[in-house]
Amino acid sequence: MTVLEDRIEMAHDSGDELTLDTMFEWLEKMPIPEGYRTEIVGGNICMAPQRGTHWQIIAAVYDQLRTKYPRTRLLSDVRIDYPGHLNGFASDVTLVADGAQEDDNGRWHHKDVEFVVEVISRGTAINDYGAKKTAYAESEVPVYLIVDPYKGEWHLHTLPKDSEYHGHVTFPFGDEIDLTGTVVGLVLKTDEFPRD
Repeated sequence: MTVLEDRIEMAHDSGDELTLDTMFEWLEKMPIPEGYRTEIVGGNICMAPQRGTHWQIIAAVYDQLRTKYPRTRLLSDVRIDYPGHLNGFASDVTLVADGAQEDDNGRWHHKDVEFVVEVISRGTAINDYGAKKTAYAESEVPVYLIVDPYKGEWHLHTLPKDSEYHGHVTFPFGDEIDLTGTVVGLVLKTDEFPRD
């Protein structure tokens, strides 16, 4: 038996089921480079650097949301656990419902999320367009926005039902994102979003 096989057998024999809390405890002990966002998608630990372009888009969205919403309803890079296998996301921007509160463990509940924004990073784009989109739809997050600085476009997903988004539009940077017909209730300008 190899060392790897031995360790796998020991892990199975321990009876301990891997949890998000355990995985995040491991992450807290790891020397993660400064400036990296870390989250768990489908049981995989994903790290992506926060580039200047990435941050500028997050800040632009946040600033526009602050014209309508109090700071207490806006989150950035805060862990929220979503349905599916070991999904602990730290979204770029999250809007929670009015009156939403953290639970006894200091965490927000995915059912309180009204709007999520993910700014694409090269190494983790597949998650934003795939597994995370599915988890947000399964959670019935009403509005999910993907901003892609590599292509210079944004993708708006609405109408979640049966673990899918049934509304989808894509436009280039410069075109406004009209969210007035959604729970968000405002228009986001994209003309100053930088490109990579």
